[in-house]
Amino acid sequence: MTHENFPRVPETDPSSGRDRAPVPRNWPRLALGVVCGAMLLAMMALTVVDVIGRYVFVAPLQGATELTEMLLCAVIFLGLPAVCFDRDHVTVDLVIDRLPACVQPWRELATSLLSAVVLGIVSWRIWVYAGQKASYGEATNSLRLPIAPLGYLCALCCALGVVLTVVAALRQLTFQLRRQ
Repeated sequence: MTHENFPRVPETDPSSGRDRAPVPRNWPRLALGVVCGAMLLAMMALTVVDVIGRYVFVAPLQGATELTEMLLCAVIFLGLPAVCFDRDHVTVDLVIDRLPACVQPWRELATSLLSAVVLGIVSWRIWVYAGQKASYGEATNSLRLPIAPLGYLCALCCALGVVLTVVAALRQLTFQLRRQ
């Protein structure tokens, strides 16, 4: 099955009605979707086993809460690059729609660059925090799983989000300028 079989992101933003550059579906996005889906399935299975063990057998699953928390964190941050590339962030347009059409591509670029800067700062701070956790070997309480690798994963996903936000913003700018 090739990526051509998968639908493309709509070329009109449903919230604002404005045109946006088409986003091709590709294998990295599909792979991330499969990995995140498997993690969500694992979280669901952990929760079911834990609840049944807790209330039926009075024996909860050891470390289920820790694993669920870590999987949830990984799912959120692994999904971030796809959201950045597809430009599917939650947005609120209160005043923006009243700006002239010629300003819109540049406003979207400025907003995306500001988002990339903020995401870059978040990535940097998570990396520093993970380094601190690694320096004294912090681990979870029950299973003694190290926390730092998860922090580094989150920081790398944020950094990838920065790159993809800038790429998507430039792609959108060129798309908008060609249409004018």
